[in-house]
Amino acid sequence: MMEKEVREAVAAGERALASLRAAARELSKARNWGLVDMFGGGLLTSIMKHSKISNASSCMDAARNDLRVFEKELRDVAVYRELRIEIGDFLTFADFFFDNFLVDFMVQSKITEAGRQVEQATLRVEQLLQQLRSIG
Repeated sequence: MMEKEVREAVAAGERALASLRAAARELSKARNWGLVDMFGGGLLTSIMKHSKISNASSCMDAARNDLRVFEKELRDVAVYRELRIEIGDFLTFADFFFDNFLVDFMVQSKITEAGRQVEQATLRVEQLLQQLRSIG
């Protein structure tokens, strides 16, 4: 029974990891377009930047959902107390990430911060997967 729970947790963690990596890729693209926009981009640049931000937002929503499932699966593992994931910050940062950007610098700053948080969540999920694989 425990092996099944560990396998389910690993599968959920791998889905979360894939979603986080997709979010990181999209944030990187948004960051690049944001830099171009900050240093003289025009209307087309702004359109591309906002398209990439929209893609990143979708990826972060998917990652947030996958992290919730992973957290639920971790609870099913008997050693959950040792395998905690703190996703509260990740769950909330996406909620304010896309609110009313008026200044390109602020947009770039938020994209960079989101990328940092996605990177931290990715590292934590990788650590948890390693721990799960060692007990499974």
